Amino acid sequence: MSFRAKEIYNKVVRRVGAEVKLPAEAMESVKNMLPNSKVVMGRAKRGIFAGRHIRFGNKVSEDGGNKSRRFWKPNVQEKRLFSYIHERHIRLKVTTHALRCIDKAGGIDEYLLKTPYNKMDTEMCIAWKAKIEKMYSELPPEEEAKIEQGSEEVLSAKREFRRESRRAIVFSKQSQLEATTADDDETTEVVDTNKEVSDVAEKS
Repeated sequence: MSFRAKEIYNKVVRRVGAEVKLPAEAMESVKNMLPNSKVVMGRAKRGIFAGRHIRFGNKVSEDGGNKSRRFWKPNVQEKRLFSYIHERHIRLKVTTHALRCIDKAGGIDEYLLKTPYNKMDTEMCIAWKAKIEKMYSELPPEEEAKIEQGSEEVLSAKREFRRESRRAIVFSKQSQLEATTADDDETTEVVDTNKEVSDVAEKS
């Protein structure tokens, strides 16, 4: 267990275990839910970074190969993401990698539900995941079916849009190729006619 996981575990023990003695099995399950990442940057505690954090390395000069330390920050964007369970847009800071993961999962709710607890980097994500799981468990089956149908419709619309964009790209490439081949044919015809004219002039 990493140092951060031990800190979170001690907080849980202080908040819950001091008042009510939980069984060892429950505390063991809490340990399995805690994140395994050792270090998390401060900005990641206020958003969803999906494992992307600040990285360190060397900047190498072209002339002498001199190395100087530098760092790379993650690409963080502030976005408005729609939550079906809350029925409103939620503004939060996410990385571009997290946006791709959310898009692949089918929305912010599906991403939080599908991602296991030990892969959540911060306490905010763990609390948000637990809250959404509780809200989904309290939903009637009709509302849950409506939410699933809405997410499936959004995913199908995105897939159709991607197919149409790919078809448009392929069609534009084919038209460009046809135009270039037509230009080449015209240039070869012009060259052939010029040769014929020169041959006739030489014979005469």
